[in-house]
Amino acid sequence: MIPESFIQELLNRVDVVDVVERHVKLKRTGANYSACCPFHSEKSPSFTVSPTKQFYHCFGCGAHGTAIGFLMEYTGLGFVDAVKELAQSVGMQVPEVQGDPERARAADDLYGVLLAAARYYKAQLRAAPQAIAYLKQRGLSGEIAKKFGIGYAPDGWQGLAAAFADYNAPALVAAGLVKQGDEGKRYDVFRDRVMFPIVDARGNVIGFGGRIMDKDASGPKYLNSPETAVFEKGRELYGLYQARRAIRDADRVIVVEGYMDVVALAQHGVEYAVATLGTATTPAHVQKLLRQADEIVFCFDGDNAGRRAAWRALENSLSQLQDGKRIGFLFLPQGEDPDSFVRQFGRERFEALLADALPLSRYFIEELQRQHDTSAAEGRAALVHAAKPLLKQMAPTTFRVQLVKEIAQAARLATAEVEALCGLPATAPAPASPRPGPAKQAAHPQARRPLPPGVADRLLRVLVQHPALVATLDEQQRSLIAGEESLSPVATLVASALEHGITTTAGLLQVLKSTPHAPLYEAAAIAAMEESLTEDTARALLSGECHALERQRVQAEYERLASSSLDAAGRERFAQVSRRLAELKGAAVVRDDSPR
Repeated sequence: MIPESFIQELLNRVDVVDVVERHVKLKRTGANYSACCPFHSEKSPSFTVSPTKQFYHCFGCGAHGTAIGFLMEYTGLGFVDAVKELAQSVGMQVPEVQGDPERARAADDLYGVLLAAARYYKAQLRAAPQAIAYLKQRGLSGEIAKKFGIGYAPDGWQGLAAAFADYNAPALVAAGLVKQGDEGKRYDVFRDRVMFPIVDARGNVIGFGGRIMDKDASGPKYLNSPETAVFEKGRELYGLYQARRAIRDADRVIVVEGYMDVVALAQHGVEYAVATLGTATTPAHVQKLLRQADEIVFCFDGDNAGRRAAWRALENSLSQLQDGKRIGFLFLPQGEDPDSFVRQFGRERFEALLADALPLSRYFIEELQRQHDTSAAEGRAALVHAAKPLLKQMAPTTFRVQLVKEIAQAARLATAEVEALCGLPATAPAPASPRPGPAKQAAHPQARRPLPPGVADRLLRVLVQHPALVATLDEQQRSLIAGEESLSPVATLVASALEHGITTTAGLLQVLKSTPHAPLYEAAAIAAMEESLTEDTARALLSGECHALERQRVQAEYERLASSSLDAAGRERFAQVSRRLAELKGAAVVRDDSPR
């Protein structure tokens, strides 16, 4: 795990404007920079980058975050890879990598070997008329073949010996390009196959898929690289690197099953398709794709195998579902796959099918009802039993609430009954507690008036913009904030900023992104894009809010003591509170009368 202190130092060193500008042309607009959003199509710029807050936000689609978040969203990199890329750009060494230099060198060796192999296969295609004829027969142009780096592995046992000075180098085996037989003799893994390079989010070749051209040839139709130090099938997707721009423009990504499906769709203008790599769709795949688009459509053959693959994709998507994101399922007519369908019927017919894809919710319910006879009590009970582990994977979103309601309807139960049977927290609001009477309220030593509306918002407005001011709060002020339940988001912010020594908005948001109040902090940062407080103004506002908090607390104690029967100690405390209240009121008058 990368230490939080390193993340904070990195965010202090990188400039979000520089990071964004490597991919998007920005224009200075006052204190900020703007551009047309790279995450959705628009004609008027609504994408804003703040150099002072080190934060970006699109007022059109809502995309926002720090330099790390932008790199993840734009390139599809995971968190660790995004951190590594940013660190490299400013000459920093990520501690994890620093601790394992041999592994880093091994990965560099594999990247070099795989790139050399890709260049070799691509060159061989030009001298392979049978492979060229096969690709033309499948309707592919030279331009598409070039875009995807398609090549050809010759039909020889040691073809790669022509590409590498040392065919016995260990890296060739480690990269999955060469195998060593029982007698120690080496041979190429890929022979007489059309080669599809697999590329990661940074454009590095990390593996290959090889397809036979003769359907009667021996061996599997597709042969994939094994997993290596740089290639993990459960995290990578074929075609994502080439499709990123089209995915952002369409705000949609199609997941298909094969390399040729991706390439054929691109040939016909459907350029936002990707494929899994000989494995079922994983949660990591879904997470990566939902960073790229708001909609995923899984496209499968309509046979039993396709439906089994679709259900696995649904199961592995549930943990990643978010409100505002859409997942659909498209089953093609029997005997068709995306490649054959788009070649026969064209782009418009294919995209018309996409528009009618089954929403995940409908597929979820319909498939459970298909598996369980809901005309009988036993079947309805089995349906709820089957739904339980699936629902428990999901975050407590509005979407899950809706899904529970539909399951309840199918099972002829109340929503609360399904929630209880599945071990989910009840969504119905709890009945309001009776308000305590005046006598009981006065007797309770912690009784307080509710805070005026907006106190938490105003404190967040100040501290999200100027986290360094947290260090100026004294013990009593921090205690005041921590003591108010309605200020728990502010208390969390204060504690985190002090613990990690945070001084920037970007650093603060990074630390707080996994807390329950993260949306509040992000909303405050977004609001700050249009309103910039100077440090002096922010300091004065913070002081004023803390003063008001103390006055409210002292006023509540004064009223409690004034309405109670007091002993000698109580009367002494009442005198102290009275004096302090007078002081606070006097300070407030001075503040109110001060020049504006």
